[in-house]
Amino acid sequence: MDDKYNKLIHLFEMAQRPENAEAMSAYLRGQFPFYGLKTVERRKLYKPFIAADGKAKTIDWGFLTRVWDSPYREMQYFVCDYLSAFQKDLRFEDVPKIEAFARSKQWWDTIDCFDQLIGRIAFVDTRINQLMLDWSTDDNFWIRRLAIDHQLGRKDKTDTELLARIILNNLGSKEFFINKAIGWSLRDYSKINPDWVRQFIQEHRKELEPLSIREGSKYL
Repeated sequence: MDDKYNKLIHLFEMAQRPENAEAMSAYLRGQFPFYGLKTVERRKLYKPFIAADGKAKTIDWGFLTRVWDSPYREMQYFVCDYLSAFQKDLRFEDVPKIEAFARSKQWWDTIDCFDQLIGRIAFVDTRINQLMLDWSTDDNFWIRRLAIDHQLGRKDKTDTELLARIILNNLGSKEFFINKAIGWSLRDYSKINPDWVRQFIQEHRKELEPLSIREGSKYL
């Protein structure tokens, strides 16, 4: 693991682009340092690492934990891309490991990755539904955001009862990232069932924040 980790870090150090790093960090409000590699560059750099573990059909959680602990944001992106590549192999039993990542180094970019991972696990294990209800009332608003948006992209397979309950658990929040997530979840489902979204917004207009209504009504 150490050799693999050290090799990955060495590759990034050799390829880093300081001229890009400052702007990339500023985009995330200066919360994380960057090596300065843009998406195509970094994915090309670490593709062999993901491919090697994919060939071995083994998720190296110890390696991922060490990579995640790096201060550089590209390392968290690596973990997200790695787990996305192993999506079909992820199970409910892996959720605590994913949750540990989701509860640290939090910002919308990684949370929006994890909501997709968790949402797809739900297709093979309905125990996720109760977990998302639990997360929708968590003290950590990023975890609540993950629960709100974990059904994005499901289209006609969206569990509308679950979606409604999760949103209702978050009405009254003044947190921008929560109200934005509510709006996105409604907007996404409105592409398939605009009548349901229109009715939901109408029934809860007084409780929904203007941001959520604006985002949710975009395609209505």
